[in-house]
Amino acid sequence: MITERQKQLLKLIIEDYIKTVRPVGSKALCEIMNCSSATIRNEMVALEEQGLLEKTHTSSGRVPSDKGYRYYVDNIMEPKELTGEDMLKLQTIFKNNSLVLSDAIEKSMEIVSELTNYTVVVLGSASESNRVVKIEAIPTGPNNMTAIIITDKGHVENRNITTPENVSQGEIKQTVDIINRLIVGTPLSEVSKALEFEVKPIIGKYVKQHEALYNAFYNAFSDFAVGPDIKVAGQAKLLGEPEFNDVKKMREILNKFEDSDLIKTIKADEDGVKIYIGRENMLDDDVSIIKTYYTNNGEEGTIALIGPKRMEYAKAEALLNYIRENIGKINR
Repeated sequence: MITERQKQLLKLIIEDYIKTVRPVGSKALCEIMNCSSATIRNEMVALEEQGLLEKTHTSSGRVPSDKGYRYYVDNIMEPKELTGEDMLKLQTIFKNNSLVLSDAIEKSMEIVSELTNYTVVVLGSASESNRVVKIEAIPTGPNNMTAIIITDKGHVENRNITTPENVSQGEIKQTVDIINRLIVGTPLSEVSKALEFEVKPIIGKYVKQHEALYNAFYNAFSDFAVGPDIKVAGQAKLLGEPEFNDVKKMREILNKFEDSDLIKTIKADEDGVKIYIGRENMLDDDVSIIKTYYTNNGEEGTIALIGPKRMEYAKAEALLNYIRENIGKINR
């Protein structure tokens, strides 16, 4: 059973360690706690015996354990309000009616990563649940263009395409018009199949350089996977934290971000914002994950913040709560 004084001491140690990344000794806490150094040391020993603090090899001070962070999050941490400046940065996205959902999510990811210095992961809906509403082709150079697919749920996919020198802009436009007529309403995961069995048999009747153009579009759109759309932002920010200075650990974390099956385990359920500390998550024992479920007009997914175990849990929770509450209002 933890006493009120031990609870106050644990709070001070955790919040100091979050800021300084240095083990906390008894002397630094005497004045704040109005206790002698010996009393503080005794209380630290009691917290250590309960598994809430750990002693380091290089210092006489203590650091929080996973169990200590969990107790702090569940019993001590106070809700935090976003600052007006932080809220304004996110409001500029959520109140911008010209943004489709995928763009709004991507921009909010960048802002949240910037505000926290943590990595942000978004798992969107499976491609099979998004249906094509429009394909566009935008010239980007003499023999290059960007092909864009827009779905009924505001999802946007783009691919860069290299076109043969003898293909005219008129032929490109005609190809795009044919594709639009034949594959609107098709699930993203079936676009390549629709190109093969619906577009390919007839395109030669209308477009002179049909084979080169067909192959270019087919190659660009053939890699839509059935499964959640995964976006990651701010990996470098996480690796800038002192916990990950070790080259081996840095490489290990980077490899995990490349493992889509592992990233999919971050998926959230529909019940608010959840915090997973160290061994509680399946990604890595040295990180904490805060995640939430979002939904907008049938599009659903997960937004997660990944940081060191000494992350600012209250601030991260406040940011995700704000996003969860406002993301459903985009383009409503």
